[in-house]
Amino acid sequence: MTAHNEAARIDALRKLDLLDTPPSEAFDRITRMAARLFDLPIAAVSLTDTDRQWFKSRVGVAHCSIPREKAPCDGVCSSGTVLVIPDILADEYYRDSALAATGARFYAGAPLVTREGYTLGAMCVLGMEPRQIRADEASLLVDLAAMVMAQIELQHALGRIDPISGLPNRNQFIDDLGDIERDRPRGEQRLAVLAHLASPAQLANAARVMGSTYLDTMVGEAVRSLRAEFGLEAKMYQVAASQVAVLFPPEMTLAACRTRLRRWLAGQGDWSTSRFVTTPAVGIAPFELGLTAAMDVLRIAQSAVHDAFTAPQQMAVYSCEQDAAYRRRFTLLGEFGRALEGSGQLRLVYQPRIDLASGGCVGAEALLRWRHPELGDVSPGEFMPVIEQTSMARPTTAWVVDAALRQLRAWQDAGIALTLSVNVSAPNLLEADFADVVAERLLAHGVPAAHLELEITETTAMENFAAAERTLAALHAVGVRIAIDDFGTGYSSLSYLQSIPAHVVKIDQSFVRGIESDERKRALVAAMISLSHDLGYRVVAEGVETEGARELVRAAGSDEAQGWLYAKALEVDAFTAWHATH
Repeated sequence: MTAHNEAARIDALRKLDLLDTPPSEAFDRITRMAARLFDLPIAAVSLTDTDRQWFKSRVGVAHCSIPREKAPCDGVCSSGTVLVIPDILADEYYRDSALAATGARFYAGAPLVTREGYTLGAMCVLGMEPRQIRADEASLLVDLAAMVMAQIELQHALGRIDPISGLPNRNQFIDDLGDIERDRPRGEQRLAVLAHLASPAQLANAARVMGSTYLDTMVGEAVRSLRAEFGLEAKMYQVAASQVAVLFPPEMTLAACRTRLRRWLAGQGDWSTSRFVTTPAVGIAPFELGLTAAMDVLRIAQSAVHDAFTAPQQMAVYSCEQDAAYRRRFTLLGEFGRALEGSGQLRLVYQPRIDLASGGCVGAEALLRWRHPELGDVSPGEFMPVIEQTSMARPTTAWVVDAALRQLRAWQDAGIALTLSVNVSAPNLLEADFADVVAERLLAHGVPAAHLELEITETTAMENFAAAERTLAALHAVGVRIAIDDFGTGYSSLSYLQSIPAHVVKIDQSFVRGIESDERKRALVAAMISLSHDLGYRVVAEGVETEGARELVRAAGSDEAQGWLYAKALEVDAFTAWHATH
């Protein structure tokens, strides 16, 4: 066989990704059948690598490979024909081979040939005594070899191999891990790695400009570089378009794995043509065979990757604590969706706003609360940041606005005149019809528009300023009041303050708490109040918890105050009773 053909043969073998893989029941069935049909103690599916014979499946053989030199299966591979050795010890060439040293005397092997004509190895049977082979037995061995190749091609064709990278896919990862679990001790420590070759935003930008071939090139470069780093020690799988999973043998320690992955990441400039526009991240998942399902291995590796994208070296090891937090967030998302459907879990509570000149209650802020039947009270500080990043942000605001207007109408009917504030998230400001929906709900509940105040944060408005400005202008036209919440913690752009059609500025509580003992805070609060008044805004100081803080913000010119000095957020009945005394 010429060097050129041998290189092509090796390449064909590597693309099928059969080397150094665990035993597979699909191949083992054929091997067991061969041993029974020939009534011999040894049968194997042998693959010829550059310097070794690998046993993809074996019966009666303890070792996984033997040297290629003078191996009978190499003879089958070189000739591409059936090879029969009636007595190995009597054969001048094979008598001093590694196979002869095992005590085997008889060998018969048929070639495993691809459709392109490359011989991958042999389907072979061996005996401990010399014997001959009949023509029908030779034909049977050829048929068994054809069955092995059919199984190889079937696995390759039925969604097991990525056609671009040549790597086995997620389905094969699941099957291979199952095979390893059957072949290795339960509880054996293993490592899996998941490499994201780019962040979602980087992929989207690259695909938009370069097309899908850019991704193919990026994956190909990463695979070649990972193979150069880990060689045959690691088994690689393409589990998603830009994600490569790597499964390591038990000898790979966490320390060694981290060292070599750092080297791989640091060497991106050498192996990646997209190094200036993509940033790979790697998650390492330690697990125990038989105790962690294949999909859970990928899941915990995925969890580690999310941490890796924000880690200094773009690499992270799976953390139980972080994973538990992510799983809780996911649980909260699903449960909150059910709560929105009307299960009675959601309610509003109300914190008073006090006019500092008169001391009377002139309004309240409506705050969403969630009491889950099993999880108990879930803090809005926990669930709202999660909700605001999903499609549930809009229906959540709709629920709060509707509940607030219903309560405003009830207070209105009871002779209680208040302005009620409701928080609005960034996605609401991107809704083209948000102002129309609010106007429709005001009309439906019979509440004057001026009694509803929508609070936005500076950061929320600046995320898409042009769209936010249009929506706020439309709300202003409806007659709804606009408040800038958490003032001083966001962008605080003067041009932004000048153009937003707001009525109220709420100074964030972080500036008010501890103001009695902090001269810098007093100066900042005074400056913010003065600036807000110059721009025509009414000012509310949040986080007023002491008499001293109240006097200081009042002296600085704040119009209103809100905080625990007056009341915490109250249930509706408690608020109504509190209001009657103020």
